[in-house]
Amino acid sequence: MKKSGIALMLMVSVLMAVGAAALAKNWLDDRMAGRDGTPNESSVVAAASQIPFGQTVQVEDLRLIELPPQAVPRGSFNSIDDVAGRVAAQTIYSGEVILQERVAEHLGGSALAAVLDHGTRAITVRVDDVVGVAGFLLPGNRVDVVSSQRSGGNRTVKSETILTNIKVLAVDQIASPERDSPVIVRAVTLGVTPSQAERLVKATEEGRVQLTLRNPLEKDEEENEEVAEAEPEPEAKPAPVRARPAPRRPRQLNVTVIRGTESSTTTVRE
Repeated sequence: MKKSGIALMLMVSVLMAVGAAALAKNWLDDRMAGRDGTPNESSVVAAASQIPFGQTVQVEDLRLIELPPQAVPRGSFNSIDDVAGRVAAQTIYSGEVILQERVAEHLGGSALAAVLDHGTRAITVRVDDVVGVAGFLLPGNRVDVVSSQRSGGNRTVKSETILTNIKVLAVDQIASPERDSPVIVRAVTLGVTPSQAERLVKATEEGRVQLTLRNPLEKDEEENEEVAEAEPEPEAKPAPVRARPAPRRPRQLNVTVIRGTESSTTTVRE
């Protein structure tokens, strides 16, 4: 074989080896990049600091973080502009991924109106240290509303649970639940339906209302039922005494029997 042919074969072999090495390197780089997840990560919006309940979300409260596609939660945002200007429907903690159900659109007015559930209204009830559960009520708690009325010259008291599982929206003008000590307040704002609002206003006009704090783990709705009825027991009246009739005395009859010229009298009792 000529030297030129051998040189050509060596040159072709070298080129094929270089090409194979390049292909192997590219394949290995792709595998390593896929394992690291760098080119496949997605950007999601998270909280840069704690956002209290009822507060409007600002741009400086947010940041973008990178997550693998399989770790991106449903309902998350990938743009800060889509979240800024909304209202926190619950307290959002630093580093938490922002979800759609955690923020509400703010279309104007107070921020509290934006966090109302669909079909509900906000109504404020005047309270004191007793009605307000000694200051232990916080926004986000659930309460039952008990109505009490007096009747019968203030001798009869009737109590009834008129509303159950009602959400506390605010206490006084505080809508954030981030408190660690009880505070005596003068008013509590509740989220109710229009029909519940009518019952609550009627109860406050006719008598007095009391709030009872519910266990947050108790999710089942309870039917309204009468709680207590403080009514004095009626005094037992003695049975009427019926007059016994006087004993009937037997009557005596005298019968006279005449036989010819003789007569005799016999006494007969009736």
